[in-house]
Amino acid sequence: MAKVVVVGSKLKPITLENHMGNEISLPCCHGKKILLSFHPLAWTGICTKQMELLDSLYDNFEASGIVSFGISVDAAPSKKAWADSMGLKKLQLLCDFWPHGALADSLDLFDSTAGISARANVIIDESGGVAFLKEYPIAELPDFNELFSFLKK
Repeated sequence: MAKVVVVGSKLKPITLENHMGNEISLPCCHGKKILLSFHPLAWTGICTKQMELLDSLYDNFEASGIVSFGISVDAAPSKKAWADSMGLKKLQLLCDFWPHGALADSLDLFDSTAGISARANVIIDESGGVAFLKEYPIAELPDFNELFSFLKK
């Protein structure tokens, strides 16, 4: 039976490594919402555009009370090199590397056949509940403007 994650479900606590080798425990950032922007793999065209755009919007999300993260199943050394190659300034990239895809799987966003996450945006509210979850076609750049529209509601 497939699991279905619904708005209001609580995010199970998990600790992930970021691209700088630091541990980040989720949910985190008490008093703020969290954006988890899932991308399938580092070093790919649309994923690169997604993370560069997210980095450029970092201050806009922060002004809306959101801490944003990019996340995929890649390991920290790969994510570090990728972040450096893109010149990311503020965005932290999280590594859902081991157990492989555990966070993506808990949100029903892991493709166990391909070993990658879906492309998706997830907003976690201040209490650790899923407030927004949208999966996008793998070849489509997510629309971050719809997140700002959602936040204005």
